[in-house]
This record gives sequence, structure tokens and C-alpha cells, in this order.
Amino acid sequence: MGTLNDYLAQKRVAYQTLKLRAQSPDFSPRPLTAKVTAEGRSGIRRIRIRDFQVISDAGTDFAGYDLGPTSPELQLGVLGSCVTHITLIQAAELGVPLESLEVEVEGTFDLRGGKPGFEHLPVYPSDLRYTIHIVSPASPEEIAALHAEVERTCPILNLLRSPQRITATIDHRRP
Repeated sequence: MGTLNDYLAQKRVAYQTLKLRAQSPDFSPRPLTAKVTAEGRSGIRRIRIRDFQVISDAGTDFAGYDLGPTSPELQLGVLGSCVTHITLIQAAELGVPLESLEVEVEGTFDLRGGKPGFEHLPVYPSDLRYTIHIVSPASPEEIAALHAEVERTCPILNLLRSPQRITATIDHRRP
């Protein structure tokens, strides 16, 4: 098994190839889809994305069975995963060696948010913060430049920081 730096060399080649493909006139954006179903007596949410499945559930204090992470926890995981991936891409692109990389994401979610007496609290996870733990022989300036590129290019980080227009449709059928 190779090292993280061996992977970064492979990542650099793949990323350079993708950047070239993206400049092609016939390149088009990828559609993204996810389908979620609530299942039977458990109420678990089965998330299907391409050929993958993830289970989301609530804790027992919220009528769940604690069979998987909650949606707010998954959101933190998605942010951490994206920051990790983009850090790897940018390290490969910038030639920053990494011995190890770990991203820790934290936030607050208060179930009282929006309820009477707690209208001032958000109904969504808030105070999101992340720490990138890096072991690298790179200089502090190289790490700062790496982080600046991560902040500039991370899709999920920037999605969460930017207001989004989300449209909804309800397909209601009676049994």
C-alpha cells in the first residue's frame, strides 16, 4: 500500500486530465440526483445516489432507532468529505506533500429553534466550523496557499456559504 503522497501524484494526473476535458467544447455539466425514501415502521431514510445507499435515521429520543446518522450529521460529513477531497486536489495541483490529512467538522443544532420562546434560534445547523489537520514538510506559507485554494474552490463549502435558490414540486396522489 502506498502513501498519501503516492496518491497525490495519481490525483495530479487525473485532475490535469479532467481540466483538459472540461475545456472541450462538448463538455457539459453533470446532473446530480439523489432519491430518498422513508421506509416502513422504522421511518429510516434510505438515500440512493447512483449505485450507493446511505441510511439516515433519528435517535431514539426522536422516535428513531439510531440506525444511521441524522441529516444534520450527514451535512457535516458531506462538508468534511468535500473539504478533504478538495484539499487533496489542491495539494496535488500545488505540489504540496501531505503525510496525513484529516478534517474535523463541528456545528450546533438546537431542536428548540423557531419554537415559541426560541424564535431567535435557527431551525438549521449553525456555527459550522472545520479544522484541517495536516502533517506535511511544507512551509507555513505553502499550507496557507493550499488552504486559500480550498476555501476558494470547495463546492460544498461555497454552497453552504452562498444563498441558494431551491425550487420545490409536490406530486400528490391519493391512494
